[in-house]
Amino acid sequence: MSRRVVVTGLGVVTSLARKVEALWSGLLEGQSGIHPFKNIDVSDMKVTFAGEIQDWDMEGYVSRKDAGRIELFTQFAMVAAIDAVTDSGLDFAKEDPFRCGVVIGSGVGGINEIELQTGRLLLKGPDKVSAFTIPKLMLNAASGHVSIHYGLKGPNFAVATACASATNAMGSAFKLIQRGAADMVITGGAEAACSRMALAGFANMRALSERNDAPTKASRPFDTDRDGFVLSEGAGALVFEEYEHAKARGARIYGEVLGYGASGDGGHITQPNPEGEGAGRAMSEALKDGGLNPDAIDYINAHGTSTPLGDKAETVAIKRVFGDHAYKLSVSSTKSQLGHSLGASGGIEAVASLKAIQNSVCPPTINLENPDPACDLDYTPNVPKQRPIRAAMSNSFGFGGHNATIIFGQAP
Repeated sequence: MSRRVVVTGLGVVTSLARKVEALWSGLLEGQSGIHPFKNIDVSDMKVTFAGEIQDWDMEGYVSRKDAGRIELFTQFAMVAAIDAVTDSGLDFAKEDPFRCGVVIGSGVGGINEIELQTGRLLLKGPDKVSAFTIPKLMLNAASGHVSIHYGLKGPNFAVATACASATNAMGSAFKLIQRGAADMVITGGAEAACSRMALAGFANMRALSERNDAPTKASRPFDTDRDGFVLSEGAGALVFEEYEHAKARGARIYGEVLGYGASGDGGHITQPNPEGEGAGRAMSEALKDGGLNPDAIDYINAHGTSTPLGDKAETVAIKRVFGDHAYKLSVSSTKSQLGHSLGASGGIEAVASLKAIQNSVCPPTINLENPDPACDLDYTPNVPKQRPIRAAMSNSFGFGGHNATIIFGQAP
């Protein structure tokens, strides 16, 4: 029999809030974390708003000197991870470091550092490129720095599957503990992609909403007036722990990890399969992994980015997997309030899913004013919905055709 895995700690960095309880309250109140850019010059850009982390400060987490040596996405990861570990009550001084791991996902890693150092190279020459460039930009910097901070020597790696990165990271952490390779893993995702290069790239793809006159209304998943996603950034971190280990130390348990599934579309580098074939397989594999029937799921935190193609494809996929039960589910997209933080999104949405189970409340999809007839499920429009939630599914789908689904259940 596989070992059971539970969640004992949560931490977040988002444009709406930087603590879990504040984020949860903001989601239920329908608040938006989307605002005009403050950190970068967007005077020549098509899009002028995002879920940007503004007035960022790591004081109280790491020294200013050490913070200067790590990239912004790693800073987000460290703050979320430290909060999650504090929340878990773990004291790593009492743990076997070889049984404790870190798996953190990111889509683009240190893109800010790449931009900065490329500018120095071109304008000032190679001698002006920072010696910290490579260790700052590498995708595994987040997992590396978190492990160094706590002296953890168990499995340690990064996952890069675009916007499915965090969910695939959590799935990997789940399997490491389940098969006995670790007793606890700090996992989730981090992203700091609100840069000029990333903004220009996504905008020129016509992937972003251009609703510059109404940023808080721009992310509108499943609404017929949606025109693209809203770029965002942040981190979501969770402590996954083997159940008996958590029980033995009297840990508070948020919920149990029940199943994980992943798939590939094998079709297009940016567009989802319109029939939701790959997305559906990720959901089906997660149900199969957990030994669950579709009617065991009460809530889905959808990928729901607010793109015309993606929302329809996910809806088709949910119907494919759940049949008639699809119309009994509550579905919502917290990206309507937070934007799309790419490789971090799955970690943040996992936190929201666990809070939904804990409180028996589905957070809303805001800005859902004119439902797309092709999206005909219960997307929890604009106000939260109270209902018992036995199990919640969280979906993440990424460029490259990467699909990942993780399922959480009530605390055992």
